[in-house]
Amino acid sequence: MPPSNTGFPIVILPGDYPDPSIVRVGDDYYMTHSSFDYMPGLLVWHSRNLTVWEPIGHAVHQHVGCIMAPEIIWHDGQFYIYFPAARTNWVVTAESPSGPWSEPINLHVGLIDPGHAVDSKGSRYLFLSDGYRIRLAADGLSTIGELEKVYEGWRYPNEWRTEGFYLESPKITYQNGYYYMTCAQGGTAGPATSHMIISARSESIDGPWENSPYNPIVRTENRMERWWSKGHGTLVDTPEGEWHVIYHAYENNYATLGRQTLMEPVQWEDDGWFRTSEQLGVSDLPSTGEIALSDRFESDRLKPHWHFYGRSTVTGYNVGKGKLELQGLSAEIVEPLLCIPYHHAYEAIVSLQLDANTEGRLSLFYKPGFQCGVGFNGTHVFSFRDQYRSENTEVFENVIMLRIVNDSHDVDLYYGSDGSNWKKLDHGFEMSGFHNNVLGKFLSLRIALDAVGSGRASFSHFIYNGLDGNVRQEEGN
Repeated sequence: MPPSNTGFPIVILPGDYPDPSIVRVGDDYYMTHSSFDYMPGLLVWHSRNLTVWEPIGHAVHQHVGCIMAPEIIWHDGQFYIYFPAARTNWVVTAESPSGPWSEPINLHVGLIDPGHAVDSKGSRYLFLSDGYRIRLAADGLSTIGELEKVYEGWRYPNEWRTEGFYLESPKITYQNGYYYMTCAQGGTAGPATSHMIISARSESIDGPWENSPYNPIVRTENRMERWWSKGHGTLVDTPEGEWHVIYHAYENNYATLGRQTLMEPVQWEDDGWFRTSEQLGVSDLPSTGEIALSDRFESDRLKPHWHFYGRSTVTGYNVGKGKLELQGLSAEIVEPLLCIPYHHAYEAIVSLQLDANTEGRLSLFYKPGFQCGVGFNGTHVFSFRDQYRSENTEVFENVIMLRIVNDSHDVDLYYGSDGSNWKKLDHGFEMSGFHNNVLGKFLSLRIALDAVGSGRASFSHFIYNGLDGNVRQEEGN
């Protein structure tokens, strides 16, 4: 795990889980995040204590565009997830958050970052970026009327270093006779001090909206802090009446891990506004647990932490009885199977067996054109970085084990036959620049399995381990 927190915020989902949206139903909490072009999309998580989370299923199984900043809600016994993709907004529904979810319904309204709200008469709305909102039909599956501007945002000091004004992520909470709008401003990446959470309130859902005297509620004040670009917050309460704000941030020097999901307590003041533990100097919550990524592929369904990049439908594989078979693709098609690492230093290991005329690969992947790792073509191991490759001279016969070690951005490649006597390839890589501020698209560096060629690659015994910073001295070659 990353170093333990000495206060707030705490990490509740380490790794790339950006734009968190959370809802409580009784004693249960459900959360989802942006899934971009990864499929299946909108992984839903469940928790009973806000700090230990279990993935329970995906809400989207067909590609409708790059999915960003969803909103999961529960209304009149039904779950809804609103999300933007392909320059419009969509909704899916389910009776259970584990699914099955409906097919995506196009709401035919632009902007991003939907936030659902219900007024005192039961009318439903979507609040959207740039301070706009639109009325929803009673069933929440279509819109009524036109977009209207209802909020201008909070004008932070001009000398602050941000990525841009970017009024986004409006989330509506009704409390103490007021509607509270929790928004993001400043841009979600760029300078360390860019992102922030602000608050405004109104006695009517129609406004006018008054900005909080405590704005910004959350913000990175300087680049020496552990967490950069803190923002995109959602309020959530507990059955006992405690309040928290859930948001995301990049970790200083580990932007390759993506935007991680963080939490800190909220306290309501006598004046009716809320402040965070950071503002109040409070610190006493536990840190999160581990996320299990290792997989023996015994089930006939992929575990929820696996996802493909760039596929319109999730096909071209078989899983079960101890192996995962990936159908080989042409070298020009880049659609690997991925999972999300979350340690500063980690290793990934997998066993591999091949059909003829096929290569299998274990790699670290950001986006097409930015991928490196180790592969096997049935006789020889090779290292690769995008189109460049270097073959090892040693000959094997169709079965091998591959290993990648990422030691705080320095990447070493290994191969072997028994899982203990590893041989290290000459080529290694430095990956610290594989993040949004350099490569764009708001993605993260992920562990990838893929196959190239006309046959199938059969993977088994996938292992993920977190390591400390002395991995080279411990493992040697």
